[in-house]
Amino acid sequence: MKLTRKLVLAKAKASDLESVKKLNCCYVFLQISIFTQMPNIEVLTLSVNSISTLSPLAGLLSLTELYLRRNQIPSLSELSHLRPLPRLRVLWLAENPCCGTDSRRYRLTVLRCLPRLQKLDNQVVTEDEVALALVEGEEVRTPPGSIPIQLSNNGHPDAETENDPLNYNMEETNKIREKLGMKPLSRDKFSSPCSPSTREKPTMRRTHTVDAVLLLLRDLDEEELRIVHTATLNRLQTYTLGSGEPQLLTAHTETH
Repeated sequence: MKLTRKLVLAKAKASDLESVKKLNCCYVFLQISIFTQMPNIEVLTLSVNSISTLSPLAGLLSLTELYLRRNQIPSLSELSHLRPLPRLRVLWLAENPCCGTDSRRYRLTVLRCLPRLQKLDNQVVTEDEVALALVEGEEVRTPPGSIPIQLSNNGHPDAETENDPLNYNMEETNKIREKLGMKPLSRDKFSSPCSPSTREKPTMRRTHTVDAVLLLLRDLDEEELRIVHTATLNRLQTYTLGSGEPQLLTAHTETH
């Protein structure tokens, strides 16, 4: 059954779709393309339906709470459609096929993809949990065909742009921004802290990644910086413990 404009307005008791802020539509609905016309909705309950894709929700930039329990979402890759939602803080995804049988893996993977969540499946998310997820959670890849490729006039990717070091740096930065639910940087606004003057070799990938991280830090607020700080300390500790010097990190962190 398709969720129509008439049904939405009746349930929300609203005169137009743009004024709908909260909506509860449980049971029997399969097609939810109507949500592409509802940019201002903040709380959305779609539990116990037959929903299999989250792509119609990618433009709901005002969404703060999303309830999707007991649907037919097949893969955690569908969460990539929720990355652009900067205000999303509550997600209930339990009892979907994508959850699998390994609850720890599932939770860490979701939080790596959506690190701004404050509550997942009715359980509070902690800073330490997010930090662990950024290190141990699996990467959620965008479903094929979801990202448009900019083409030149002849219908193929422009060779100069494809191999441009600046474009490579920009891609690295935007990959990280996407994971944190942030809007990508456009090419004209992108400037690297150490922009190379010549074409880079693949061996410079680590340098590009560092540049991307440094650019990303400029846009993070205090809460997000604390998450990055905790994740960095956890990551450093794995290197320190591996070198047999577990006390160095403790001594360093106690000075701050």
